[in-house]
Amino acid sequence: MRARALCISMSLAAVAALALAGCGGIASGRENSQAGPAAATTAGGQPSQPGSAKIPNVTLPMQLPGLGPHTLAQIPRNTRQALVVSGQGRNSSHSTAVLYQRAAGAGWQSGAVWPARNALHGWTDDHYAGDLRSPTGVFTLTDAGGRLPDPGTKLPYDRSNGFAISGTGFDGESLAGSFDYVVAINYNRQPGRSPRDWTRPLGASRGGGIWLHVDHGGPTRGCIGLSPAHLKELLRALDPAAHPVIAMGDAAFLER
Repeated sequence: MRARALCISMSLAAVAALALAGCGGIASGRENSQAGPAAATTAGGQPSQPGSAKIPNVTLPMQLPGLGPHTLAQIPRNTRQALVVSGQGRNSSHSTAVLYQRAAGAGWQSGAVWPARNALHGWTDDHYAGDLRSPTGVFTLTDAGGRLPDPGTKLPYDRSNGFAISGTGFDGESLAGSFDYVVAINYNRQPGRSPRDWTRPLGASRGGGIWLHVDHGGPTRGCIGLSPAHLKELLRALDPAAHPVIAMGDAAFLER
């Protein structure tokens, strides 16, 4: 069966619809997929060669806690929402997430600290399909969707039963409901399309289908998991007019 391309396994009924994804392919009811092409996409939404991201020549935004100059330089000047997902360690699947927002001419205001999960083996600066690591970097957030109706987000929202999933994760936990709500992370994908669109600008070998989705109580294959309540809160907060991004990686990477 080819449908092995998402962070976690899915029901057989969803395989045809979610083939070559990064957070949704399934096999034998276990989390095993080949996250389609995950080649890096810059915060500006353009593909870049993995491991050779260029720092844009822009004025740095005002300081964000936990982010060093290299990471800050990748955040577009017009960004007013930044979700910072900081891993506990390079090889840890546990992390925290904070949504920062700012008004014009004002500093960043911090939201609550949310527990989050990332990939089984932690983080990588050079992601490949099936490496069971979450990609590090700064990526735009432009598209959402899920099995359940739109909870009130301003992002384009694809409500579809194609987000259904079953089976068990790495710790034997149920995966049901993991894709009730998702936000596509623009990592080797085409912004402006449904999270279920599997176009991979840099090819399938670089992984893809990296999403924010509902935490199922265990490590992912590369995605970021948040509790249902926190993910719905995030969806309602994200505003395309604020040019939201996610800065994600282990703490040492983000502090560079």
